[in-house]
Amino acid sequence: MKTENLLSKINFADISYETYLKNFKNKIDSENIDNLSPKDLELLNYTKLNYQRTQRIHKTFKPNDKLISVMNIIDKQMIWMVITEPWCGDSAQNLPFIYEISKLNENIQLKIIYRDKNLDIMDLYLTDGKSRSIPKLVVFSEFGDELFQWGPRPVELVNQIDKWKSEGLTKEEFLPMIHLWYAQDKGNNLINEILNLLS
Repeated sequence: MKTENLLSKINFADISYETYLKNFKNKIDSENIDNLSPKDLELLNYTKLNYQRTQRIHKTFKPNDKLISVMNIIDKQMIWMVITEPWCGDSAQNLPFIYEISKLNENIQLKIIYRDKNLDIMDLYLTDGKSRSIPKLVVFSEFGDELFQWGPRPVELVNQIDKWKSEGLTKEEFLPMIHLWYAQDKGNNLINEILNLLS
C-alpha cells in the first residue's frame, strides 16, 4: 500500500482516544449479560477489567523529567497510530501510557485504529511477519514517512514470556504473571523504549 493511500485509509478509519474510551465504556455498559454465552460473558468481564486498568493508569501517571525533556524537543508534526482493541489485555496496559506520552507535545496527533475492522492496515504491521498482535504503535512524520514501530509488548516482557514458555508454563499459567509484571513495571520499560526510538 502506497504511503499516501495508507495515510488516507488511516484518516478515514481513525478515531480519537477520547472516542475510543467512550466506545470502550459504552460497550461494557450496553451488554445484556442474559443474552451472552459463557465465552462471551468471560470476554465481557475481561474487557471490564481492561477498562479498570486503563483508568487506573490515567489516574496515577506522572511523567518523569527525562520524558518531559525529550518530548519538549519534538518540533515537527508527528502522527502516532495505534492499532488496538478494547478486549486486548496488553493494550489496556500500554495504550494509556502512549496516550499520556503523546499529550506532552502538541505536535503529536494520536490516531486510534480498531484492528478487527482494519485488517488491511494491521497486516502491514505483523509481529514477526505473521502475528496480528496488538497494541501496535506506528509513528509517521508530518510527510507520512514511517519513523518507527513499537509493540505489542516491552522487550523485557517478551523475553520473560519466552522464558516462561521454555519452562513449560501454559498461557493460562503465565497470563496472571504478565499483568503482575505490568503492575510492578508501571510503564517504565515502555517509556524507555519509546524514548530510545525518539532519540
